[in-house]
Amino acid sequence: MGFEQALALPKEQIKELHSKYLNASLVTLLSLINFDTPFVSASGVSVYDAAGNEYLDFLGGYGALNLGHNHPEIYAALQKVQSLPNILQASISGISAALAHNLAHLAPGHLKRSFFCNSGAEAVEGALKLSRIATGRQKFIYCHHSFHGKTFGALSVTGREKYQAPFHPLLSQTMSVPYGDLAALEQALASGDAAAFIIEPIQGEGGIVVPPPGYLAKAKRKCAQYGTLFIADEVQTGFGRTGDFFACQAEDVVPDILCIAKSLGGGVMPMGAYLTSDEIWRKAYGTMEKSLLHTSTFGGNTAACAAALKTIEIIVDQNLVQQAKTKGAYFLEELKKLKDEYPLLKDVRGRGLMIGLEFQQPPTGEKKYSFTFTMNVVNKLAQEYMGSLVAGELLNKHRIITAYTLNNPNVIRLEPPLTVTQEQLDRVLTALKSILSSHSGFLSMVGSSAKNVLLNMKK
Repeated sequence: MGFEQALALPKEQIKELHSKYLNASLVTLLSLINFDTPFVSASGVSVYDAAGNEYLDFLGGYGALNLGHNHPEIYAALQKVQSLPNILQASISGISAALAHNLAHLAPGHLKRSFFCNSGAEAVEGALKLSRIATGRQKFIYCHHSFHGKTFGALSVTGREKYQAPFHPLLSQTMSVPYGDLAALEQALASGDAAAFIIEPIQGEGGIVVPPPGYLAKAKRKCAQYGTLFIADEVQTGFGRTGDFFACQAEDVVPDILCIAKSLGGGVMPMGAYLTSDEIWRKAYGTMEKSLLHTSTFGGNTAACAAALKTIEIIVDQNLVQQAKTKGAYFLEELKKLKDEYPLLKDVRGRGLMIGLEFQQPPTGEKKYSFTFTMNVVNKLAQEYMGSLVAGELLNKHRIITAYTLNNPNVIRLEPPLTVTQEQLDRVLTALKSILSSHSGFLSMVGSSAKNVLLNMKK
C-alpha cells in the first residue's frame, strides 16, 4: 500500500486495518461512542472531517498542542533545516546548543544541563536513572493517582494499580504517598534512602488535581532536608499551559530535575527532555568514562530541536503564558457557574488552560442499572467512565473533542491550544450548558448514551 493510497483510505477501510493490524479492542471502544471519525485537515484549534464539518479540539493532544494543530511557523522552521544532517552523532549541532541555552534561561533557578529524548516517558526514565547515579540511592517516592508514563521505570512510579498489575514485578524499591499530604511524604523520606521524589505540579491523568497551596515548596524543602532529589514532571503542565511557563514557578519551586515533553515539539515533532543542575549532572555524567552511560539515538535530532526552538520563540513572542492565565481564569469562572447550577457537574478545577470537569457517579442504588440490548456496555461505561459519556455528547452533538483522564475516568479534561479564542471558549460553555440542562442525572445521561451506542453497534 503506497503513500497516496493511504491518504485516500475511506473510513471503513481505516477501521478494518486498525482492527486487523493495530489495537482491535480500542477500535471497538472508540467506535461505540463514535470516536472513530477520520479527520482530513486541521489548523489551530479546529479540525475538519471529510464533509467539511468543523470540530473544536479541546483535548489538545493531552497538552501537546499548546500552539494548536499544524502551526505554520513550525513547518517553516523545519523546511529551513531540511538540508542539514538530522542524525549525526559524530558532530555537535548548533540547533540543539541554542535550544539547551534557551531552556536553561527559561527554567527556574539553577537548572542548566539538558538531556534530549523523544517523549515524556523517556524523560522520566532518564530522570530516574540520573537520580540514582547522582545520589547512590535506589528508592523512589511517588504519589497516588500520579501518571508518569507506561515504560517500565515510569510505570513503576505511576500511581494506578490497573496499569501496574499486569507487569509485576516492577522496580522493587518504590513507595507511594497521597498527593498533597506533607506528613506522609516526610514519613517516607525519614529513612534517608530515597533517591528521588517525583511529582506532577498539577496531576493530569489523576483528574486535573491541584495540590494544596504551598505544598510543592514545602515538599521540596523536605526533600532537601533528607538528601532526596525533587523531580518535577512538567510533561503536561509545561510551556505556559497553567499560566506560568512552568507550573512549579507558581510557588517559586526550583526542582532538582525538571521533565518536559509534549508541547516542546510544537505539536509536530516527538520531543522530550530533562533539565538538571550542573552539580547533579557532574556527579552523574561528569567524566568522559560516564558521558555515554545514558543516550538516545533520536534524542536531540536537528528537526526535533528546530521545532522546539521555534515553539519557545512563538510562546514568548506571542505572550501565550499570560494569555493562558487570562483565558483560563475566565473559563474557570464560567464553568464554576455551571457547577453551581447543575448537579450532574460535581467539580471544576484546574489552573490556566488545564481544567478538569468531574461528573457525578451513579448513586449506589442505581449501580446495577443496565441496558441488556447494549450488552451492559453503557452501564459499565457509566460506572467507570462517566466522563466518556459526556465527551461523547460533546463530540456527537456539538463537535467538540475532549476525553476523560486515565486515572479518574469520571473527569474530562479541557486543554485547548493556548491560542484559543474567547468565542471558542464560549462555544464550549454553551455546549456544556445544553448537555447539563438536558440531563438532570445519571439515568438520563445513560439513556441518551445507550441510544448512540446501540446505533453504533448496528453499524
